[in-house]
Amino acid sequence: MTAAGSADDNKTFTGNRALMLEEALIFEIGSTATTGVDFDEATPAADLGALARTAPIGLPGLSEAEAVRHYTRLSRQNYAIDLGLFPLGSCTMKHNPRLNEKVARMPGFADAHPLQPQETVQGAYAVIHELAEWLITLTGMQSVAMSPKAGAHGELCGILCIKAALEERGEDRRVILVPESAHGTNPATAAFAGFTVEDIPATEAGRVNLEALKARLGPDVAGVMITNPNTCGLFERDMKAISDAVHAVGGYVYCDGANFNAIVGRVRPGDLGVDAMHINLHKTFSTPHGGGGPGSGPVVLSEALAPFAPLPFVTKHAEGFRLIEEESAGDDHPQTFGRMTAFHGQMGMFTRALTYILSHGADGLKQVAEDAVLNANYVLRSLDGVLDAPFAASGPCMHEALFSDKGLAEGFSTLDIAKGLIDEGYHPMTVYFPLVVHGAMLVEPTETESKAALDQFIGALRSIAMRAKNGDPALKSAPHFAPRARLDETAAARKPILAWNEPAAAPGTPSLSEIGGS
Repeated sequence: MTAAGSADDNKTFTGNRALMLEEALIFEIGSTATTGVDFDEATPAADLGALARTAPIGLPGLSEAEAVRHYTRLSRQNYAIDLGLFPLGSCTMKHNPRLNEKVARMPGFADAHPLQPQETVQGAYAVIHELAEWLITLTGMQSVAMSPKAGAHGELCGILCIKAALEERGEDRRVILVPESAHGTNPATAAFAGFTVEDIPATEAGRVNLEALKARLGPDVAGVMITNPNTCGLFERDMKAISDAVHAVGGYVYCDGANFNAIVGRVRPGDLGVDAMHINLHKTFSTPHGGGGPGSGPVVLSEALAPFAPLPFVTKHAEGFRLIEEESAGDDHPQTFGRMTAFHGQMGMFTRALTYILSHGADGLKQVAEDAVLNANYVLRSLDGVLDAPFAASGPCMHEALFSDKGLAEGFSTLDIAKGLIDEGYHPMTVYFPLVVHGAMLVEPTETESKAALDQFIGALRSIAMRAKNGDPALKSAPHFAPRARLDETAAARKPILAWNEPAAAPGTPSLSEIGGS
């Protein structure tokens, strides 16, 4: 087996396969005993005191060219939305328009500092305020907290608002209900905030079991955390009935808005009785996602929870914009639960999201949702008879198509299909989630993809699925054309090796530089 995972015997001296480079560790390229540049003998600074280094730094010495080449070669092994379709389900990996990047880099936005005097950042405050108004309008809610830094941070914000509202009422409700079809972060957030989490089962159609939910409601229930559209890719048709039932017993409704891309411009969560919902700007409104940039998770709030929103927030006055912080909270926002983050939120993400919204307009955002749903259903129906779709009979899916491993040959699994996709040039879809489906495969194409791009992906997935159904043994060792062969993912997760320890070289072993070209 070569370094690239191929089963043939065509080996090279370097381990490279044409332009697929076998990259060594940075410690294997340079030596900790040398530096990458020449220095005169340095005299330690006299004013460092106890901060003066007393031991070697332990980093390899590389020249600038070696360092740049190393990290550039590593970057070529990344998969990104700029390279191809990113089918991660329930994650909304969509194209980031370059216009957004241009605006975010404009002077006054890119170089704004959170500690500047407020009169010098009125333009930045105007962006935050205008984006907040758009989010309130699109969701039909009363107010929005802009400071949460990502989706899970936004979940915590919403749950803390619920907790503060209950404390204001003098009620000690300790239970949060979480349906099986909700995102995995939901129960973690509720538990982190001090609540006890109880599951609510799903129906055979993949939606919340309304009767089971109603049967569990009572004076100890603080609220429900529900994902809509849910993680099975389905819209919760009983959402209004769920909200009414929870409100009737004095609880609150938190909606996970990670999948808002499927309904933006089409459905307002506030009309469905939602009290709090985070919005992933890095999903619905196209700001860079994951390694491409920081997240941002503003939380829209109902009239019942708006008084408890965190600090700070921007308000508009006749003389301009003003930031409400602790100093004025007693007069302007006395019931706030406090502050979640040091400053005002992710300014670069606000700028990108507002640019995206303004460039689309209300009609364009509506089309975003329609095209995303159309693409997901095209994927779902194009794989009829090839991959099992457990909820295909439940009606159209929303943002994502959900498949299972039912019907694969004995010994073949979802993991084999995912690894086969790598050989076809695609990042695998989300696998083994949601847990309510055995061997789940979750595909979200978003509105980014054209029919031609989807047809190519569907063709690749059909091909791999048929190989798995026919028991192709080569699929068990895929990927064959990636920089690495299949890893032991269980051992990698449970026993990760995260530090490099210099191996003891045998006496007389030459270094790479000593070997030279001989």
